[in-house]
Amino acid sequence: MKATRASRIKAAVIGLGVGERHIDSYESDSRCEVVALCDINAERLAEVGSRYPGKFLTTDPFALLQDPAIGVVSIASYDDAHYPQVMTAIGAGKHVFVEKPLCLMDDEFDDIDRALQDHPTVRLSSNFVLRRAPQFRELKTRVDAGALGRLYYFEGDYNYGRMEKITDGWRGEIPFYSASHGGAIHLIDLALWLSGGRVDEVTAVGNQIATAGTRFRFPDMVTALLRFEDGMTAKVTANFGCVCPHHHALNVYGTQGTFIHGYQGGVFYHSRDPGVPAERIALSYPKAAKGDVQRTFIAHILDDTPPEVSLTDVMNAMSVSLAVERSMRSRNWEPVRYAQSSRTARASLPVGG
Repeated sequence: MKATRASRIKAAVIGLGVGERHIDSYESDSRCEVVALCDINAERLAEVGSRYPGKFLTTDPFALLQDPAIGVVSIASYDDAHYPQVMTAIGAGKHVFVEKPLCLMDDEFDDIDRALQDHPTVRLSSNFVLRRAPQFRELKTRVDAGALGRLYYFEGDYNYGRMEKITDGWRGEIPFYSASHGGAIHLIDLALWLSGGRVDEVTAVGNQIATAGTRFRFPDMVTALLRFEDGMTAKVTANFGCVCPHHHALNVYGTQGTFIHGYQGGVFYHSRDPGVPAERIALSYPKAAKGDVQRTFIAHILDDTPPEVSLTDVMNAMSVSLAVERSMRSRNWEPVRYAQSSRTARASLPVGG
């Protein structure tokens, strides 16, 4: 018998750094109520809780993940906590909105893939917010319309520009941190989204020069080359130690046009002739609210409409980023190992929430 979708849903948020922004995003839909908040830092929990009175507060994430009244959970905790929390949420039949990355290791990814196959009614998404930037949405429209011709090369740089967050913050404290999973994955997702393509294999190198002598112990600079099945190639970097403001540089090359985006804005080139003026794009950047993607996920759960970032999108970007990490270890080209769950049709949602 076909299940009926929920008409209302209760939500919880775990991790109240960027996760605090999730609260208003959930409650911008009158059918969604945030009933519980969690942070392992009791002071931070009390501070955020004072701004959102009436919500249950706890430092124990698993108390929320096992609560049958909660239908959807945001996981915005430290990266190394994502895997056990995602697995528990899926096992409890909860929908999951997880800040990147989904997980850190190949075996964790495999476990999540199997859990999703075992719980086909669970919906999962992630906050690949660059898709919502007006510059990049305009670019997507033009790519889809064929204005750039056939894409053959993509170049994206995640320039973090906030080195103190990795040398002094939690990223230097957890057992493993990946600059690819934490930064470059945004550009990986853009490459997949803009091209509609599929990456076949990856090679990557990294270094730790910018943060040498600090407590951060992992590569802070990662450069990856991606080979797509259709012949397109891409270069993606995560540059966490750069001496420049935080931004996302992006160059997209097609047979009929080129898009160049830097800190100062975006430009379309329609000709190789230097006498033909470039078209400057005045759309604001980044100007993409963290909640934009999340709101489409709530509609996905309650209305069965397509989300901005689907389960397949999350799993595919994670698959590529994991191949980047494997290549840095092996120093070889590594195949991308795609998830089975992202290929499986999702079932209708159960009653409840």
